Parts: sequence; C-alpha cells; structure tokens
Amino acid sequence: MPNILIVEDEPKMRRLLELNFKEEGYTTLSAADAESALKMLRQEKTDLVVTDLKLPGMNGLEFLQAAKRSNAHLPVVVMTAFGTVETAVEAMKAGASDYVLKPFSMEEIKLILRKELDIGRLKEENRSLREALGQRYEFKNIIGRSVKMQEVLSTVERVAPTHSTVLLGGESGVGKDLIARAIHEHSRRAAGPFIKINCTAIPENLLESELFGYEKGAFTGAIASKPGKFELADQGSIFLDEIGDIPGSVQVKLLRVLQDREFERLGGTKTLKVDVRVIAATNRDLRDALEQGTFREDLFYRLNVVPISIPPLREHKEDIPYLADFFIARFARESGKAITGIAPEAMKMLKDFYWPGNVRELENIIERAVALSQEAVLGAGDIHLDEASPKAAGGAAFPSAGVTLEQFEDEIIREALRRAQGNKSQAARLLGLSRNAFRYRLAKLGLPDDPDEKA
Repeated sequence: MPNILIVEDEPKMRRLLELNFKEEGYTTLSAADAESALKMLRQEKTDLVVTDLKLPGMNGLEFLQAAKRSNAHLPVVVMTAFGTVETAVEAMKAGASDYVLKPFSMEEIKLILRKELDIGRLKEENRSLREALGQRYEFKNIIGRSVKMQEVLSTVERVAPTHSTVLLGGESGVGKDLIARAIHEHSRRAAGPFIKINCTAIPENLLESELFGYEKGAFTGAIASKPGKFELADQGSIFLDEIGDIPGSVQVKLLRVLQDREFERLGGTKTLKVDVRVIAATNRDLRDALEQGTFREDLFYRLNVVPISIPPLREHKEDIPYLADFFIARFARESGKAITGIAPEAMKMLKDFYWPGNVRELENIIERAVALSQEAVLGAGDIHLDEASPKAAGGAAFPSAGVTLEQFEDEIIREALRRAQGNKSQAARLLGLSRNAFRYRLAKLGLPDDPDEKA
C-alpha cells in the first residue's frame, strides 16, 4: 500500500486527512512541522507527501525544496489557503507535483492523490524499462556483446537462480564450460561444489564408477570404496560435458538420478540420496542420436528442461575485437610482456577467418602471437592461422549447384582426412570436432572408421 506523509500543523485537519486517506487504503505518517517531516523521510519509505505551505519554523516551500533534494522523484502535493497564481507557480517551480486550495473537499484531494500515485508508478515502470533495455548482461571471463551472445547471457541470468536442469548445445570450443560455471556461480548453490566431468575423456567401462563411485571389491583393483562425482557434487552442481557420448548403461542410472535424486555405487546395495543440479553439454544434435537409438528419449527430455544453444564464433564475429583484447591483456599479463593491442590488418585477418575451432581456437592463436611477438602491438605477421582449415577465410562455405548438404558434408570430411593424411584425430581437430563426434559423422556418411584407411 502507498505510504503518505502528511505535514500539517493544525491537529484537526491532520487527523481528518489521516482518516480519509486510510479509508482509501493508504498508510499514513504525520508531522506537525517541516523538521519532523524531514526526519521521517530519512527513516521511512514514502510514496507521496501532502504538505501545507504555512508551517511553523521552516515553511512549506523550504520543506518542499529540501524534500526534493533528498528524493527528486518524490511526488509532493501542497495545500495552501493563499489561492493566488503566484503562490501556485512558486510551489510548482520548487518541484510540487500539484496543489490544492483551502478550503477543499476530500474527494478533490483524493483524486489528486490517485493521479499522482498513478503517474509515479508509470514513471517507475518507465525507468525500470529503460534500465532493462539498456542492460548489458556480463559474466566473469565471458565476452559477449553481440545480440546473439546477449540472448544467451540473458537466458543464463534468468535460469541461474532456479534449480532447473540445463542442456547446453554448440560446437566444440564455443565456451560451454564457461557458461556452465556462470550458471553455477549465479545460482543459490554457488557456495557448493562445481564438479566438471568430460564424458568422452573417460573410457566407457570406467565412466559409471567415475560418476557414481564404487564399493570395495566391486571389481579387480577396487581395494577401497570411492565416492563418485555425484556424491562430491552434493549441494552443488555437476557439469557433464559431451553427454551425447555416454553408454546406455550409464544413461539408465543418470535418468534415475534426475528423476529420484538417488543411486547406488557400483557393487553396492545402499541407496544414496543427493541434491545436485545437473548441467549437461553436447556438441552434437541429440535428436539425431534419438533417431539412431543411441540416446534414450526419456533421458533427453529430462535433460532438455532449459536448452541453451551457444552460437559458433563465425555467427557473432562482432565479438572478435573484444575477445582479442581480453586474451591479449591476459596473456601479456601472464608473460610479463608490454603488449597493448592489435593492428588493424591483423584484426581483419581474425575477422575474415572461418574459426572452425571457435573461441578456443582464437584464444590459442592469440596466446601464440603474444608469446612470439617482440612488438608492443600484434601485427599481421604475428597471427598464424590454420590455413589447413576447410574454409579459412571469407564468408561461410556453400555447396556448388546440384550438390546436396549430405554430399557437401561428405566432401568436407574427405578433404579433412586427406589434409590430415588419414589421421582421424587430426581431421577432427581441423573441423573443430571431438574424436567421438567425428566418428559419428563417419558412420552417418557410411565412411569406415579404420585407423589405416586413407581418404
């Protein structure tokens, strides 16, 4: 309810105003002089002031000026028995929102109050709207001023305080791990642990024990019990990177954790309860995996509560100058070099590059440039781009007339294999893909995954 401060030295009028304003649903504060009223303004939240201009000590006009100095947006309605134009104009110049002439009817002053409170609400909404429109979402170690990245960070801002499971999508190197950490650090679990695990970095036969732990004697070499990542992440968040590559047996246990927040260690019978927020990430389209039958549909919908797709760097190249400056400052500081910026021709090289490895590739190139440069400003000669990339410069590659998307992808993969001399891991790096994601594309296109096969 709006809180109204009444400043009136005449007790009967003050009491009459109090009763009538309370009938309207307002709460009231009352003062018999300006000095007491100013003290109340400092101590109590006030939405509107009604004051007489004729007051003992400091007069109403002086009080009005003091009140507006302390809060320029505070609406003030003045009451005056001196119904001259000069008095009204002087009060309005001093910041009064409106005035009423004594004697007045209660309906008249109530109408003025309703109008001023409505105007005050609209002004506050407009201020909030302007602030929201001008707000730039920023997170530690994340550079994203482009429209696309601001949309991502806006979603992070909204979802972080919730307990919802988040599924991050995007190519390798776009910064999914940074987004996951930002979600954790801006959540109510920020004081708890943040456990990160790359599902492709652990052999399939060890992934289950790594996630859920194991009991002594569960397998050969299990000489003692060990807690898994989910236990270690209790009261915090767990980040499961490359979630699309986990085997079916682990998918079943993961589904149970998401549904019931419980599991058993490998080789154990005791059911363990955990309170963990799951943030998952993938650089492949899990819907394709659903069609292939390699990923459970029920698990997908449990993970896909709040999907966030992070765009590749080539789709928000306007962020490249800011990213480059950020990396230059970091690596110059770490190496003790006085490198302060990057030359225009070098920046043009960065903007024209296709960036198959995304932000991670840009970071590596800047680190190498800073390490080898002997100048204060990075020049074109310091920027060593991977020209073996299938599309190193200009705009996005486009298939020739009559070539389907599947055929075009087949050509790119074969070209990457040729340039890598048949080395699958190197070919995957050229395309900015993980080894498992590259293997998936080989299988999808019907190409053999034979280590000795040359394209």
